[in-house]
Amino acid sequence: MFIGVEIGGTKLQVVAGDGRRGIVRRWRGSVEPRYGAAGIREKIKAAVEEMKKKEPGTQAIGVGFGGPVDFRAGSICKSHHISGWDDFPLAQWLSEIAAVRAVVDNDANVAAFGEAVRGAGAGTDPVFYVTMGSGVGGGLVCNGSIYHGVSPGEAELGHVRLDRSGATVESRCSGWAVDARIRRLQSEQPDSTIARLIGNSTGGEARFLPKALAQNDQAAWRVLRELADDLAFGLSHAVHLFHPRMIVLGGGLSLMGEPLAAAVANALPQYVMEAFHPVPIIKLAALGEDAVPVGALELAARLTANVSVK
Repeated sequence: MFIGVEIGGTKLQVVAGDGRRGIVRRWRGSVEPRYGAAGIREKIKAAVEEMKKKEPGTQAIGVGFGGPVDFRAGSICKSHHISGWDDFPLAQWLSEIAAVRAVVDNDANVAAFGEAVRGAGAGTDPVFYVTMGSGVGGGLVCNGSIYHGVSPGEAELGHVRLDRSGATVESRCSGWAVDARIRRLQSEQPDSTIARLIGNSTGGEARFLPKALAQNDQAAWRVLRELADDLAFGLSHAVHLFHPRMIVLGGGLSLMGEPLAAAVANALPQYVMEAFHPVPIIKLAALGEDAVPVGALELAARLTANVSVK
C-alpha cells in the first residue's frame, strides 16, 4: 500500500492505494493562501497520519507539487501560488512524519506518469502529456520513466514562446486565456450561443464551451479552432524535440472532449516537417482528476521496488 499526495494551486488530495486496486481511500482539501505553506502542511500531515492509521502497511509516499521541484533533492524550488514553499525539503519532511520513504516531483510530470502507466498512454512509448488549467504544464515519459532535465527544468510546454513578442502557450491556451477569448466574443458577437450562455459570468467561461459546441455555435467553434491551432503550434516543438508516439491532453480544458482532440490532431500536421509524419496520436486524458494521485502512487511503488524514476 502507498500514499499519493497532490498539492495544487487550489486543490489538495491525499490518497491511499496500490497497483492492483488503484485508489482505495481519499481525502480532499482546499488551499487557503492566507495560511501559506505552513497551513497546507498542517492539513497534509493530518491527512497522511490518518491514512497511515487506516493503512498501517503503507510503504512509501509519492507527491505531485504544483511548481518547480528539485526532484533529486526532494525539495520545492518555488511556489507561484503560495508563500512559504521556497527551498522546503518536502520529501524529508514527509519521511519524518510518516516514517517511510518519499519522492517528490512536479505535478505535470506526475500526471504524465500516471497517464503513461495507468491512463490513456498505457502501453505506448514515449508519451508527452500536456495539462491545460489555470496554467499549462507538460511532462514526458520515455522508457517508462519521467524525463528530467537539469533542475528545476522539465518539459515546460507552457513557457514555450509562440512568437518574439512574448506570447507563450500558457498565455494562449490556459483556462484564463480561453476565458478572456470568450469574454471578447461576448462583446463582438452578443447574439452567439456562447455569449448568451455565459451571461454575467466573471470567470470560468470556458466551462460553457462544450454546451455551445454541442449546439453548433460558430463563435464557440472559432474559439476551439484558435485554441487548437495555438496548442498544435506549441506541441510541434515538443514533437520535433522529443518525437513522442502519443500526446495526451489533460487538465480542465480537456473536458471539452473529442472536439478538442480532433481539432488539435487536425492542426498539428501543418506545423511538423513531413519527415516526421505521421504525427503523434492525440488522445484525451483518461484519469481526469486522478492523474496526479495515480501518478504519485506509481512513483511511490517504484521507490520501494528500487526502480529508477529518473
